[in-house]
Amino acid sequence: MRLLKQLVAVAAVAFVGNLGVGAVQGNTFLTLILCIATASLAVFVYARVVRWSERRAPVEVAAKGAASAVGRGVLIGFGMFAAVILNIAFLGGYRVAGQGSVAGAVALFGFMAAAAATEELIFRGILFRIVEERTGTWIALAVTGLLFGLSHLFNPHASLWGAIAIAIEAGGMLAAAYAATRTLWVPIGLHFGWNFAAAGIFSTEVSGNGGTQGLLDGVTSGPALLTGGEFGPEASPYAVVFGVLLTIAFMWLARRRGNLVPRRRSARADTTATLSQ
Repeated sequence: MRLLKQLVAVAAVAFVGNLGVGAVQGNTFLTLILCIATASLAVFVYARVVRWSERRAPVEVAAKGAASAVGRGVLIGFGMFAAVILNIAFLGGYRVAGQGSVAGAVALFGFMAAAAATEELIFRGILFRIVEERTGTWIALAVTGLLFGLSHLFNPHASLWGAIAIAIEAGGMLAAAYAATRTLWVPIGLHFGWNFAAAGIFSTEVSGNGGTQGLLDGVTSGPALLTGGEFGPEASPYAVVFGVLLTIAFMWLARRRGNLVPRRRSARADTTATLSQ
């Protein structure tokens, strides 16, 4: 029940935010303000509904240390995407044709901030965290990673391979980032850094949502196997490899810190074990 309450609350904020952004489409300043407001309100609503439904302090979105944690996540996400695009460019799949649009980059900054905050609150803050309590870290990572990938099948230029790639490289990596740090600020920053680098800096497609115009006038060409095709670089093998490597690194860190949650034994298993002693 608490999962449903939390999902409905955060999803409602995201829905209203999307309606507002759609209403002011074309106005860069209002788009930025509404998106930042949506991200902030989503975090506030999440904190309140967690406090109300679970009777605890929502430490995963605590204000203390939030800025530095988001900053670390942004650097990791930006660095990861830069590595992906540089590898694609090295093989001739990406080039910069000129200067892009500052206004477009500003609008994308706000849009990606809202998307990162709401998606991380839903998939890592609610789904992963609550599923992990019952099934353990590894199963929760696999289940919510798959759900995260499948959710991208509704995008305009979606593909099955793109959804699978997202499930592996992002669904796993972002859940692992939360497991390692036990704060949502790092995965929020990582998610934002990755998406803004893709759309707001290099002007590539993000998860099959269509072309974007960021700071650089980027041109992607060549085989879809290399570039990710219409889905964008997230469907390239480079993104999958780097995502898996980061997932491994975060899970190693989570294990080292003692943050891995073991799979819960069922009441029947506990009873059987007790009777056999």
